[in-house]
Amino acid sequence: MQKYSRSQSVEAPTTAETNHVQIRHATPDDLPGVLSLEQSTPAAAHWSGAQYRRIFHDATPSRTMLVAEEGGVVLGFVAARRIELEWEIENIAVAAEKQRRGLGRSLVGELSRCARLAHATSLLLEVRESNVAARGLYEKLGFVSDGRRKNYYRAPKEDAVLYRLRLA
Repeated sequence: MQKYSRSQSVEAPTTAETNHVQIRHATPDDLPGVLSLEQSTPAAAHWSGAQYRRIFHDATPSRTMLVAEEGGVVLGFVAARRIELEWEIENIAVAAEKQRRGLGRSLVGELSRCARLAHATSLLLEVRESNVAARGLYEKLGFVSDGRRKNYYRAPKEDAVLYRLRLA
C-alpha cells in the first residue's frame, strides 16, 4: 500500500487572483490560525483545541488535516478521518473573504488526491440541509447524496444530508 507524507504540498492558484495559495498538510504550528478561522466560520464544526491537537498525535494516524495558506495566514482547512478504505471529511472552513474563489474546491480536491494515493474507495461527508452553497460545491465536485440523518445538528436543530464521492 502506497503511503503519502504529511509534508507533501501542492500549489493551487486562487481563482481570479495573481498570487498563490499553498495547500499542504497541517502542522501543530497551524493550530492558532485554524482555531481562529474555525471560530469565525459559523458553518464549521466547532471543536476544542485538544480535539485539533489530537490530529497530530502518532496514536491517531487515521486523521489528516490540510491547510490553505498565503503568506503564513491560514485561509482554509479541511480535516478528515480515515476508516479503512473510506475517508470522511469531518470539518472544513474557508475564510469569508476567500469564499467562492475556488479555495474550498482546491482543499477538497487535494484531500481527494491524498485519499486516492492511499487507495481509498470513497470520500464521505455530512452537511446541514440548509447549507446550499456547500451542497452545491460538493455536487459540482461529483459527490452524490447518499442519505440523511434526521435532526443531526443542534442550534438550530436540522437534518444532515450525507454525501459520497466514489474514488475507485
